[in-house]
Amino acid sequence: MATRLGLSLPQNKQYDIGRDVPDVARAAEEMGYESLWVYERALFPESTTQGLYGIEGLPWPDSYRGVAHPLVTLTLAAAATHRARLGTSVLVAPLHVPFQLAKALASLDAASGGRVVAGLGTGWSLDEYAAAGIRPFEERGKVMDEVIEVCRAVWGPDPVSYEGRITKIYSAAVSPKPARPIPILLAATNRTAQRRLVDKADGWLPIGLGADVVAAQWRELQDLAAERGRTTPLQTVLRVNAAYTAKAYDGPDRGPFQGNVDQIIADLAAHAEIGLDDIFVDLQGSTRDAQELKDVAAELYTAARAAGI
Repeated sequence: MATRLGLSLPQNKQYDIGRDVPDVARAAEEMGYESLWVYERALFPESTTQGLYGIEGLPWPDSYRGVAHPLVTLTLAAAATHRARLGTSVLVAPLHVPFQLAKALASLDAASGGRVVAGLGTGWSLDEYAAAGIRPFEERGKVMDEVIEVCRAVWGPDPVSYEGRITKIYSAAVSPKPARPIPILLAATNRTAQRRLVDKADGWLPIGLGADVVAAQWRELQDLAAERGRTTPLQTVLRVNAAYTAKAYDGPDRGPFQGNVDQIIADLAAHAEIGLDDIFVDLQGSTRDAQELKDVAAELYTAARAAGI
């Protein structure tokens, strides 16, 4: 079976969110893309000692200056489409009040006819944690655990009861319910997070850092699942951050998914051989506007299918 292909929606500052998100979502579904994806970047600090991903001295990309809210973006896409699944990769769960997040995801799933995929991560930005004010950055793992537990409770049958460190639900009816159980996928980049994924989540959200790297991570995660006695298969969705260029990249040390459509397709083919369920491509950082995004997405989809991906 061919790998299911998805596309990221235009959230960055160069796009008109109200116009471009429905336009790109509708076009992508018509092209054949089976899922649409968003990410979360809550703010852009003007001065910080913390670099990108928490790495000192690594600058934040300018595209992060104004990223639309992930669930607002998905709601716009839901209203413009009929079949494509609607995923977050990732939504930084500890920046949100657990109960309100669970309710929002359930409402979106009900409204879209059961198309939501909740991809969650703990994030890395100290500035975002300070602004959100839910709990300190040091407690992000505990908050993630509670978010998962509250989601399962709120999405389950009424009456809902839950008592945690942040959330207390005293036997209440909470609706609407999701149209079907919403899968929770986690990024899981360290051993603690991998154990959380295996024990509490439905699947994994790797990033395309090279086929050999992702394949080794997948084997490690499968071994951990077997070690911990998990019998339910893990769902998998690979995120591809493409650095698209119209002409082939011929410089030294080409990174994964860097270059023209042919080069990106070659990398997609190598990653597809790992056997993951879904791959989605984020092109928005290297396209000027929605029209170019749609044009490249269409060329990419046609080439991927022609290559048997």
